[in-house]
Amino acid sequence: MIKLVGTGVWILLITLASVYFSLKMASAPKVDTAAAEREAAMEFVSGYTTTVPVIGEGGVNGYLLTKLAYKANKELAAKQVVPLPELITDELYTLLVGKKMIDIADVGSFDLEAFRGVVKEGLNRRFGANVIDEVYVEQIDYLTTASVEDPAPKRGVTLLKGEVPAQKTEGKSGGH
Repeated sequence: MIKLVGTGVWILLITLASVYFSLKMASAPKVDTAAAEREAAMEFVSGYTTTVPVIGEGGVNGYLLTKLAYKANKELAAKQVVPLPELITDELYTLLVGKKMIDIADVGSFDLEAFRGVVKEGLNRRFGANVIDEVYVEQIDYLTTASVEDPAPKRGVTLLKGEVPAQKTEGKSGGH
């Protein structure tokens, strides 16, 4: 009889403990309100396809085609006089023309994070505030001048093809 009562108490304790822990674990997760507010203050800005000449010895060696997108601070972006995509395109030319960001001979040496950092830092310096929070790379292509003059023998190289987060449909800036 004592074994039966002991077994009953043991089952009761196990049941109560499992109910307690399941309720404790099932409670609503803590929301980081600061992170949620930061995310709500951001908007997605789709950039234009930008063609930047790669200048080397004796002239233009090829063209770098970039399609970038950005996560920008809505409030700071609204304060800009020139629309964000146009200002970004202008700054990309300033940042990339003449700089050896990508070594075409060694495509594997391309540092995507360094490229994003240079673009983000340069854009925020141009804006005078931290307008750009993230830089997304949709695609980077390189076309040699030979492939532009006679596209049949050489077609160019896709250096990187990335993914960009889905856009919300309301109130978006930029794009063609």
